Amino acid sequence: MRTFDSLTEREALALAISLEEEDERIFGDYAEGLRQNFPASAAVFDGMRAEESDHRRRLIELYRSKFGEHIPLIRKQDVKGFVQRNPIWLQQPLNLEAVRAQAATMEIETRRFYEKVASRTQDASIKQLLNDLAQEERSHEHRAGELEKTELGGDVKEQEEAANRKLFVLQIVQPGLAGLMDGSVSTLAPVFAAAFATQNSWNAFLVGIAASLGAGISMGFAEALSDDGSLTGRGQPWFRGLVCGLMTTIGGIGHTLPFLIHDFRVATGAAVGVTLAELAVITWIRYKYMDTPPLAAAFQVGLGGALVFLTGVLIGNS
Repeated sequence: MRTFDSLTEREALALAISLEEEDERIFGDYAEGLRQNFPASAAVFDGMRAEESDHRRRLIELYRSKFGEHIPLIRKQDVKGFVQRNPIWLQQPLNLEAVRAQAATMEIETRRFYEKVASRTQDASIKQLLNDLAQEERSHEHRAGELEKTELGGDVKEQEEAANRKLFVLQIVQPGLAGLMDGSVSTLAPVFAAAFATQNSWNAFLVGIAASLGAGISMGFAEALSDDGSLTGRGQPWFRGLVCGLMTTIGGIGHTLPFLIHDFRVATGAAVGVTLAELAVITWIRYKYMDTPPLAAAFQVGLGGALVFLTGVLIGNS
């Protein structure tokens, strides 16, 4: 890789052209990726793509006037100092907030590049254009704000925020809730059955850990293999599987950890208290994100938890 200071003016201009071309294409990918769910925000990125295209055109005109027609291929990965960007434009469906955050990062990085090149060039016309472009990148965030006022007026922004919330529920809340319910409820029976059968906290803890990890692995794979998200809009299957498996394990370990307490009665009482807290959290999530009436959510979750808990107690005492 080359160091930035080793670049000539010709190479620095070629790199600037490459950067603008890459940013233009990324903004175009953002626009296309957002168009189905967030059409107004897609229009915002269409406007930003057009601005990057204009920057590239002006750089090419200056380059031709100074160095001729051939533009060497120099990319940012060939030069030290650039931050490696996560290719979120390859992920479908796109996360609106992640896209906006990365777009802001791209503008800051490009502005700093222009300022640094301008500070070391001796050519007045190159210095002027790079300073102008740096100023435009600095005002790009303001320009994006103007585009949002134009394109996201009225109820459009509220509609897009509602769509973004829907995607959040589909991609994170649903698999996370399924895992938390499975881990918190299904592991109650083996944990409390082992506890009452052996009257030993450590044995109950080992059974709880095994059940939690096993359930987490099983639920994670089941969620990841359920669908690839291409038709349902539920996002990357490996990410959903990770969320589901992790929440399943957390749900089971929650009421398992109290059995680290040596006193069996105290450990059991603490485990019951944690179980009630877990069921309350599940009830709140169902009410908050799944639009389930609070009483109905509490009844459904409480009934399921009580039945599984009693199953474990009866088996443990048999």
